[in-house]
Amino acid sequence: MLSRLARPAAAAAALRRGLATTAQNNAKVAVLGASGGIGQPLSLLLKNSPLVSRLSLYDIAHTPGVAADLSHIETRANVKGFLGPEQLPECLKGCDVVVIPAGVPRKPGMTRDDLFNTNASIVATLTSACAKHCPEAMICIISNPGLDPARVSVPVIGGHAGKTIIPLISQCTPKVDFPQDQLEKLTGRIQEAGTEVVKAKAGAGSATLSMAYAGARFVFSLVDAMNGKEGVIECAFVRSEETESPYFSTPLLLGKNGIEKNLGIGKISPFEEKMVAEAMSELKASIKKGEDFAKNFK
Repeated sequence: MLSRLARPAAAAAALRRGLATTAQNNAKVAVLGASGGIGQPLSLLLKNSPLVSRLSLYDIAHTPGVAADLSHIETRANVKGFLGPEQLPECLKGCDVVVIPAGVPRKPGMTRDDLFNTNASIVATLTSACAKHCPEAMICIISNPGLDPARVSVPVIGGHAGKTIIPLISQCTPKVDFPQDQLEKLTGRIQEAGTEVVKAKAGAGSATLSMAYAGARFVFSLVDAMNGKEGVIECAFVRSEETESPYFSTPLLLGKNGIEKNLGIGKISPFEEKMVAEAMSELKASIKKGEDFAKNFK
């Protein structure tokens, strides 16, 4: 039994724990492009999370309907839809995390480069709005990137297209080992995973469901890290000094302020070293194209 003096102290401690739990589960998240093929299932996954208290959905069409649909799910996140550029500022106000799956999907025969100007313009406009209306928010931009799959982790470094996508199978956990021919085949399939889905859907869409899952996973990791969870690591394409490329995807240690530390490439196999070297010219050309676009964007 608690003494009279101990009771208030215990009650205060319990209250602090309760307040801490409440704060940690109060993430205000916006999804920009919430009506699209990735945006809708991504919003569903976020609505289902106890980490999210407010879910703001934005798109140029259909968001009130998507929000109304999701609002019938019996989880705590308050959902509201915002429609068109004039409602974007209100959508972003007070957000802790902004996820951007917005853009035009690829169709068979199209390369990612074919979509560059359209999708880059969309993302540039949305991130400019974020800088103005929620400058402290974390921004997550979604782009295509024999064991229990849930227990397998393979860092994917480099870039976003073709040979710039470099899966570090040598760093896979748990440890795996493949003959060279199988390794090359598996690597190629990972690099062309998005194209594989585009072809399989035969013009009806691109890799949306798996991308939505990946986006939700990253958001949950980021919110956990912002809440103080330690040891949260995810790969992302960021400004980097790890290679001669000014931007490069590597494992990142996430924390309260976003990126706490770039963990770099680490030890890799000769096969992977060759892939990194071969990716550089294409990666740097893609980055230059993006930087030139940003300089001229108005």
